Amino acid sequence: MFFIHSLSPGGAERVTALLANHWAKIGWDVSVVTTASAAKDFYPLEPSVKRYSLDLERTRTNVAASVLANILRIRRLYRILRKAKPDVAIAMMPTSNILLSIAGKLSGTPVIGSERVHPPSMPLGRLWERLRRVFYPFLSALVAQTETSADWLRANTGTARVVVIPNPVQHPLASHSPRLPPKDCLSRLNKTKLLLAIGRLEHQKGFDLLLSAFADIQDDHPDWALVILGDGALRSELAVQIRKLDLQEVVLLPGLAGNLGEWFDAADVYVLASRFEGFPNTLLEAMAYGVPSVAVDCATGPSDIIRHDVNGLLVQQGDATALAGTLSRLMKDSRLRLRLSSKSIQVREDFSVSRVAGHWEDLVSKVLSQNETRV
Repeated sequence: MFFIHSLSPGGAERVTALLANHWAKIGWDVSVVTTASAAKDFYPLEPSVKRYSLDLERTRTNVAASVLANILRIRRLYRILRKAKPDVAIAMMPTSNILLSIAGKLSGTPVIGSERVHPPSMPLGRLWERLRRVFYPFLSALVAQTETSADWLRANTGTARVVVIPNPVQHPLASHSPRLPPKDCLSRLNKTKLLLAIGRLEHQKGFDLLLSAFADIQDDHPDWALVILGDGALRSELAVQIRKLDLQEVVLLPGLAGNLGEWFDAADVYVLASRFEGFPNTLLEAMAYGVPSVAVDCATGPSDIIRHDVNGLLVQQGDATALAGTLSRLMKDSRLRLRLSSKSIQVREDFSVSRVAGHWEDLVSKVLSQNETRV
């Protein structure tokens, strides 16, 4: 059983759906529980995957109401665990880890937690950080995506078993709604080359920095358009920045797309400009499609995937000038793009769903063996 806040667009949500579908296809009894309503699902699940929803997404405005809401979430989780009787439950992201660790302890269900972002990069706030230290020791195991994050979790959470399992990459990607045809978007801009970026329109993803960098080089690359796929709280702010930089004729924010494979097929360069990451799915996916890629070398993630100047290019964090220069170098050099592309597709094998799922399966087996020994 998986427990996650929602299956709305996002990296943790995509990984949850990938693993759930993979195990369902090979005959496992799989269920997915979300705090939010299933009506918000973006990623499709196999028909055999059982779907539960707590329908308790609403954010509370005061501490007392928030405490009561989370007690109710734990209570409903406990009931679902008692009804479904999973061999093991897997939580995705910190608050889900905490809530499921408590419900699992009460129901006797082994729980594996999973951190999807390097923890120091996204502090939870004083209360949730304290709850993490108190309740993470209830977890049978905790999954980090990189060794750097694992070291932090070992030092700060008291979890007995912390293991590193990277994200899987699916190739080719399944297509689902909403569909945005790349040709339609590019024809609106009358451009022949595509610089692609994908992610939630939030501060973390650094799209403001990307727009500034692209503004510095776009006159030197008149055939290129920048398309940023995704949605989020900063859409209006980014739209204003595009107008201020006079980029309306070369930049589009078309929204969410469920046909990312078509976009990777159409892209000439992919760029990840994030301020921080866990293990970026979109970078993996772009490389699996052979899209030559540039990534800001934030604390964790990109350098675990890219070998600089071998299968991609890394840029020092916080250096907008370097980002602009590296993008320009790649955009004008077709031979470099071809060389990086030929090496990048190795991620299809290194991070395949079956290989990564195998690491999860090994961990599940160890957790179940440990639980049987205790019983």
